[in-house]
Amino acid sequence: MADRQYVRYTVEDRIATLVIDHPPVNAFNRQTLTELDGAVDELLANPDVKVIIITGGGQLAFVAGADINEINAALGIVKSGDLTTARGLLELGQNVFTKIERAKKPIIAAINGVCLGGGLELAMSCHIRIAGDRVRLGQPEISLGIIPGWGGTQRLPRRVGRGKATEMILSGDQITAQEAKALGLINIVVPGDAVMRQAKGLAGKLAAKSAVALAAALTAINTGYDLPLAEGLATERDQFSFAAQSEDAQEGVSAFLQKRQPAFKDK
Repeated sequence: MADRQYVRYTVEDRIATLVIDHPPVNAFNRQTLTELDGAVDELLANPDVKVIIITGGGQLAFVAGADINEINAALGIVKSGDLTTARGLLELGQNVFTKIERAKKPIIAAINGVCLGGGLELAMSCHIRIAGDRVRLGQPEISLGIIPGWGGTQRLPRRVGRGKATEMILSGDQITAQEAKALGLINIVVPGDAVMRQAKGLAGKLAAKSAVALAAALTAINTGYDLPLAEGLATERDQFSFAAQSEDAQEGVSAFLQKRQPAFKDK
C-alpha cells in the first residue's frame, strides 16, 4: 500500500475499509482526491478484496465538501483566464467517482457524519449508502455562487428525481438522513454509533456471495441503467450468460438442491 497522508485502508475477511481522514472535516483537495483514486485502484485490483467500505475519519464528517481554500485558488486561476487547471480538478473528481460507480466490486458508503458537496457526490457514486440518524446531506455549492462539479447535477436527479434534486441544488438546503432515506438517496439509517457495524455486517453478507455474480450484477445494472429497456435487457442476458458459465454458478445451484450453504471459489 502506498504511503498516503489523507487516505488509508485496511483489509480483513475480504472486506476493505477505506478511510478519508483529512481533519477537521475530511474536505476534498487535489491531494485527497488523488490519494482516493490510487487507493481505489489498488483495492479493485486486489483479488483478496471482494467488498469495499468508504467512510470518514473522526467524528464530525463523512466528507464535508471540497476544500474552500482550493476552490478560492481555482477561482483566482479561472479569473486570470486559465480554465485548464480548474477543469482538471473537476475532471479528476468526476473520473474518480465514475470509477467507483462503475466498479465491479460492491462499494458501500458508511456515512458517519456531515455529507455535503463533494461528500454527497462521493456517496452517490457508491453502490449502497448507510447513514447515521443525525447525518445531514446536501449540495450547498449554490451558496458560494457556484454549482456542484463532481457529478451532483447529474447523479442527484437520478437518485431522487428531477424536481427534488433541482430544489436541493438551487436552494443549497440540507436534508436529514430520514428524509434522504424516504427519497431513496440513502438505503439504511441507523444510530450514529452503529454505522460501521451495519456496513461491515452488510459487507460480510456480500463477501459471502460469488465475486463472479457480484460483478455481473453490477455490470448489468450500471451499463443498462441509462439504456433503452431493450438494450438493457440485452446487457442482462450477456451478463447472465457470463455468470452462468462460472464454477460458482454450478456450485450455487448444487448447494441449493443439496440444501447446504454454497462454497464459492469466485471463478
